[in-house]
Amino acid sequence: MGETRQALVLGAGIMGLSAAWGLAGRGYAVTVLDQDPVPNPRGASHDHHRLIRHAYGAEAGYMRMVDQAYAAWDRLWREIGEVLYLPTGVLALADAPGGWLAASRATLLAGGHAPEALGEAEIAARFPMLDAAGIADAFHMPAGGVLLADRILAGLARLLTARGVRILRSRAAALDAERGCLRLEDGSERQADLLVVAAGPWAPRLVPGLAARVVPSRQVLVLLEPPPEHRATWAAAPMLLDLAEDGGFYAVPPVAGTPLKIGDHRFSRRGDAEDDRDATPAEAREILDFARHRIRDLDTYRVVGARACYYDVTADEGFVVETPSPRCFVMSGFSGHGFKFGPLLGLALARAAGDAALTRALPTWAAGRALPPPSLLPDLTRGAA
Repeated sequence: MGETRQALVLGAGIMGLSAAWGLAGRGYAVTVLDQDPVPNPRGASHDHHRLIRHAYGAEAGYMRMVDQAYAAWDRLWREIGEVLYLPTGVLALADAPGGWLAASRATLLAGGHAPEALGEAEIAARFPMLDAAGIADAFHMPAGGVLLADRILAGLARLLTARGVRILRSRAAALDAERGCLRLEDGSERQADLLVVAAGPWAPRLVPGLAARVVPSRQVLVLLEPPPEHRATWAAAPMLLDLAEDGGFYAVPPVAGTPLKIGDHRFSRRGDAEDDRDATPAEAREILDFARHRIRDLDTYRVVGARACYYDVTADEGFVVETPSPRCFVMSGFSGHGFKFGPLLGLALARAAGDAALTRALPTWAAGRALPPPSLLPDLTRGAA
């Protein structure tokens, strides 16, 4: 028998923990390093929730990956013994024809999905907490929902620990991709047969050349408590994507004891991952102003919090999953939409590790630009967890 292969994963967000899960399942002895506690309150994966949906504009590659992602989540639910997902459906609205919503509809229809077109009167009747005036286009889909992000990270960390994966707190200062080596801030080094860098908005500082393609992006969200007359409708509401041309917003309904959340659709592409995560009053007001035209009686909602998170973003919002050397994978550029694909990408990376052909196929598939070879994906069957 050969020696057990060693893997070192930098970053304990959804990508790092998912890569560790996939690699441990394929026989690696895995160590995960993160600079903060897990779940990391400064990490890109930290939040009450993240969303999963098929609507992706013209990005047919990512739309196709969503069903595969659901199947990977089903596998994870079985292994952690808990389903941390709540179906809500999706309501997409636009104040002008064309654009992202129209592209999403066309791509969905071509992919065999059937978004339901809605007019102002139907929206007003079904979603009375919303102001339907000025909506030029809208559709609803029953598929899609909320992933309980922090609970997922905690459950995945428990699962990995139970399977012998070590999760350690330490901060990286530099890396050597050729050697599969990390130099830590205390001056020590850690080396493994395989190094996975999944350091979120900190990765561009560590990986040569990555800063030219991936930037940190400060994103602000506001947490709200609806007034009594709107609580029941929000509790049963779909996720909301409002695509106003002057600054659209998204809303996540208050599920599983979480608050109603609204945030900015646009990427700021500014800031530093070391900045604090407190949102300024001006930042919070800007988000509320985006939503004021669409959410009725917004001034009667109680603001229970406002904070910032930092994503790592590419110019075209495509994911970066690549190998600067045979001993190193880099996972970066996941914007606000990568969380839903974490387990799927972790399983695919583990399948590709050590296989040159699959390693070559991984980047274009992960960027949503190509179909994967069948052997890249694990055997996944969508079903009840």
